Amino acid sequence: MEIYYKTLLYKKNKKAYNSFIIYLIKEGKKTENKDKKNITRKKIINYVLNNHVTSKAGIAKELNLSMPTVLANVNDLLEKRVLEETGEYASTGGRKAKSIGINKSYCHAMGILITANHIEMVLVNLGDEIIKKDRIRLKFTAELSYCTEVAQKVKTFLEGELAKDTLLGIGVAIPGIIDQKERIVLKSHALGIENYSLRFLEQALEIPVYFENDANAAMLAEKKQKYPNAIYLSLNHTLGGAFCIDGKLFRGQNQKAGEFGHMILVPGGRKCYCGKSGCADAYCAASVLTQDNRQSLDAFMEKIESGDEKNLQIWNEYLDHLAVLISNLRMAYDMDIILGGDVGGVLSDYMIPLGEKVMAYNGFEHDVSYLKNCSYKKEASAVGAAKYFFTKHMVEL
Repeated sequence: MEIYYKTLLYKKNKKAYNSFIIYLIKEGKKTENKDKKNITRKKIINYVLNNHVTSKAGIAKELNLSMPTVLANVNDLLEKRVLEETGEYASTGGRKAKSIGINKSYCHAMGILITANHIEMVLVNLGDEIIKKDRIRLKFTAELSYCTEVAQKVKTFLEGELAKDTLLGIGVAIPGIIDQKERIVLKSHALGIENYSLRFLEQALEIPVYFENDANAAMLAEKKQKYPNAIYLSLNHTLGGAFCIDGKLFRGQNQKAGEFGHMILVPGGRKCYCGKSGCADAYCAASVLTQDNRQSLDAFMEKIESGDEKNLQIWNEYLDHLAVLISNLRMAYDMDIILGGDVGGVLSDYMIPLGEKVMAYNGFEHDVSYLKNCSYKKEASAVGAAKYFFTKHMVEL
């Protein structure tokens, strides 16, 4: 609005008007150049993160950047200690090239997963390494005292671990539909809450906080350069999901995208906790195998490995239903499908029988190379929530 009025004013004075237009063009170019610089810098950091160790020449070649551009950016990042020299490459006749890597201890972020009966906490460094983790039994309640207790657990967890100025923030993963702008859990069957304000928890933590749906957070834990377009199946006590398009989470019009657990898999089938019948959750969630926590998943898998007939039958039926769900998702989205969550963590040894079942339902493809094991067998949601702050901070550098 201010620019609009200035334009009207300057139109009365042609010389002043022309000067003002030139000023706007210059400011626009400054913004454009700054945006380009930020994009280039982000590309360099991501490349180093994904390749662990590289060189300036390697960065220039792989990212198709000029050497002066690489030198200017890398030298600045070395000065800021985001990157560090890790050694030297063997000489090929001239000066030995310095090897460059990410300074993992440059910054840290904490991640928390809140469930009905416990909280899971991780401390992650810039190299995506978990340097500390803990799982504490803590029953969720909608009372203010719960927020205070979580904040106290966080304080105890962080004591003596790192300099406070290296902690960027805390990512909190929650099973439910979240309005991030208003800081509200719109609905969570798992926690039994609706329109629940997260601002009390945010205030209690006294550190920058990011809230995310647990399945979305688990998707964020995966390297988006590796899976720019992918579905993440979160096979935990309940079944959740998420998916990325061009490296960005797709949330849908009402923040409900990826609720694969409530797609009807068997019409008129088993009752789901949501009230419907035949949902995928009632057939493919980990609770099917643990019999609603009457036994642990580890205990169930031990019975499978020992050849227990009753549990083998449950397992085969589970894989059948999971194969139908996978086939439907593949036909709908034509993306890689990452198998995560508690069950995803144990599926790596059973990919062949699962793949055979999937192929039986999909006559359009002759392999299942699109099926991927998750990067984090445990703590995926907490790690992904924490990693949000690394992405945010890299943009601000």
